[in-house]
Amino acid sequence: MSELFGQHQLLLWLLTVFVDLGFAVLAYRLFGRTGLVGVVIFSLLLANIIGPKLTVIAGLQTSMGVILYSSIFFATDLLSEKYGRQEAQRAVLLGFYVSVALVVMTQISLRFLPSSLPDTAEFARSVHAATQTLFDYTPRFVFGSLLAYLLSQSFDVWVFHRIRNATDGRHLWLRNTGSTLLSQAVDTLIYGLVVWWGLVDFITAMQLAAAKYVFKFAIAVIDTPFIYAACRWPVRGTGPRSRTEPG
Repeated sequence: MSELFGQHQLLLWLLTVFVDLGFAVLAYRLFGRTGLVGVVIFSLLLANIIGPKLTVIAGLQTSMGVILYSSIFFATDLLSEKYGRQEAQRAVLLGFYVSVALVVMTQISLRFLPSSLPDTAEFARSVHAATQTLFDYTPRFVFGSLLAYLLSQSFDVWVFHRIRNATDGRHLWLRNTGSTLLSQAVDTLIYGLVVWWGLVDFITAMQLAAAKYVFKFAIAVIDTPFIYAACRWPVRGTGPRSRTEPG
């Protein structure tokens, strides 16, 4: 299996996106609104931990954060559709709060020195070095990531409802795909300008951002059948349901 995916990274990427979105739909099916909020928080934590890992898919360099971010936009769009703008925005703000808390607590944890006891010293040093690699973020990365998330997700919720109102609740595919594509563009632009520009020149920063947007565009299209399926499934959990059927 490892050899198969090692030779077919595009296949692995597609499988990962489908598994990620599948877990998001299942969380909604089992736990309703609470499940979607959980998806936002879980995906953010996962993207913060594994997100900086770089890989190459179909000749384009991207990060795991792009891949693991797909269910966040799916969850906020589904919250918007079924429970309203206020609930979606609440999930966005809760995700922002959790991200800030994660950064603060991981930075505190890095200040603790590894154990020097003979029996565990080598293991403790290796774990400490690994956590430093994962969590010793630069201020530029922290600020850029948090800013991009907050603005793009809030914009996603706003655009979703603008399209929904403009189409009288019809054409779910349009507001789902349209809001995600536009908000992902905002996310990519902010991240490219704040995080990459300065480390590399402006043209290179935009090229890196454009490569990542290709994957975000594909994910926005792929998640449309998932949101239709989710809207038609009976769910557990409380909260008002949308009176509008998918169009």
